[in-house]
Amino acid sequence: METQTQTIKKETKAVTKKITGAEAVIRCLLAEGVDLVYGYPGGAIMPVYDELYKFRDQLHHVLTRHEQGATHAAQGYARTSGKVGVAIATSGPGATNFVTGIADAQIDSTPMVCITGQVGSHLLGSDAFQETDIIGISTPITKWNHQVTKAEDIPTILAKAFYIARSGRPGPVLIDITKDAQFGELDFKYSTCKGIRSYVPVPETDPKSLEEAAVLINKAKKPMIVFGQGVILGEAEEELKRFVEKSGIPAAWTILGLSALPTSHPLNVGMVGMHGNYGPNMLTNKCDLLLAIGMRFDDRVTGNLQTYAKQAKIVHFEIDPAEVNKNVKADVAVMGNVKNTLNQILPLVKSDAYEVWVQEFKDHDEIEFDKVIKEELHPTKEGLSMGEVLRGINEETKGDAVIVSDVGQHQMIACRYAEFTKSKSNVTSGGLGTMGFALPAAIGAKMGAPEREVVAIIGDGGYQMTIQELGTIFQTRVPVKIVVLNNDFLGMVRQWQQLFFDKRYASTEMVNPDFVTIAKGYHIQAKRVAKREDLQDAIAEMIASKEPYFLEVCVEKENNVFPMIPTGASVSDIRLE
Repeated sequence: METQTQTIKKETKAVTKKITGAEAVIRCLLAEGVDLVYGYPGGAIMPVYDELYKFRDQLHHVLTRHEQGATHAAQGYARTSGKVGVAIATSGPGATNFVTGIADAQIDSTPMVCITGQVGSHLLGSDAFQETDIIGISTPITKWNHQVTKAEDIPTILAKAFYIARSGRPGPVLIDITKDAQFGELDFKYSTCKGIRSYVPVPETDPKSLEEAAVLINKAKKPMIVFGQGVILGEAEEELKRFVEKSGIPAAWTILGLSALPTSHPLNVGMVGMHGNYGPNMLTNKCDLLLAIGMRFDDRVTGNLQTYAKQAKIVHFEIDPAEVNKNVKADVAVMGNVKNTLNQILPLVKSDAYEVWVQEFKDHDEIEFDKVIKEELHPTKEGLSMGEVLRGINEETKGDAVIVSDVGQHQMIACRYAEFTKSKSNVTSGGLGTMGFALPAAIGAKMGAPEREVVAIIGDGGYQMTIQELGTIFQTRVPVKIVVLNNDFLGMVRQWQQLFFDKRYASTEMVNPDFVTIAKGYHIQAKRVAKREDLQDAIAEMIASKEPYFLEVCVEKENNVFPMIPTGASVSDIRLE
């Protein structure tokens, strides 16, 4: 890409002096407004860390316990702050440990700049100590990457990196810097990047597409909205709310779209997808118009594409042309940032209420409540349910907390039952489904939104994948609240084994350590709850604490998450039990 792209617009800052490439890296970060980075030092990045030490009063570095933790923390920071997350690591294994977090950020459109050290340029290709081709490795999972071998290229490349990471549909960028480029000298002059030839981050909106979409909306008898994270990334929450309220169209969400519209809004009809709500999934195949707003028709949302909303006209509001007609063919594609396109279409849309149609969602809600939700939130059996833990957290936080969830049954329970009043409140791994995401991401989420309560909801399996980040919490004293829902199983895999593999629980039962003792070893307040009568007091104590807090809740071993759409099934084949 580098040979095809050049900076064409720049805002020049009047700073010119001869410095090392390593110092230039730090000055570039400061020029981009970065004041917080996550990372782990090593030989090939040591010159940059030496400069970090010199600039420690201006640029705070958080030492994670693993490079993967640094990327997830940077993701969490980006998701709650709306800024670009930054992670730094050395070459070889340090760089390859970034891969999972980078891939996660790519599929979930999280703006992140990763900086890796590299062996000296004269050693490239020689299989030198801790040399890996991180450019080749990361090419499929980054929005852009580049290897720097000359100190004088550092300012231009880093300026471009931040511009690409945050513009249009955001994503991760990796910059690999050889050690000689870090030691080399340059006349430092930094210019923020404002544009790149051949790169169009936001496509132009065709006025005709707005008119065509408005015609379909105004003619529809049973329209339905499905909104995704594009609303949050485009800062279009207020525009979505105005559009929903004027049009009267019921609106459902993907898991990454959750919190863009308050969960209590009367036209918020719940989650679509594999473990989504009964109404929006069933009625996807009954609506006559489906408005997809800032979402990409992921397979976990659509189920079987051969049966997905075939009766409906499709209007796709999208910023990335690659997503249009990729999975679901659109009758009208409205290109552009949804903040702008929703504003532009609003005057063209008539006010309506769709009372009969909205009642259908309510009727389905009653069925789901009776068959699933009532027992999950207010269980009658002896064992604790995951749902009642979320209900208790809602009661204590009043829907104002940021919920960071890992991947598995607890993630689906958190997304289904957490209540949110504000945007940027749901932080989870969507497209990649990365177990181990939540603990380090919660650290970053709290640092990105220090004024908000941040609660991590984690299963006993995913927790142990990045449990070492308790050390980061201990060192930084970042006051995250950690809730491990412990069922002594890899719960989601066990559920599938129960339902589709005749209860052959192959390698899914966990023999777990004493989580409370481990947390206390890191000097973190900790408690274990196994009885219903102790649950709410423990949650209240956790939320009231001003320090990091660990709460283990022992839940039913073999509870399942319903509703559920089996892989490859139609959204209409949703199971309630």
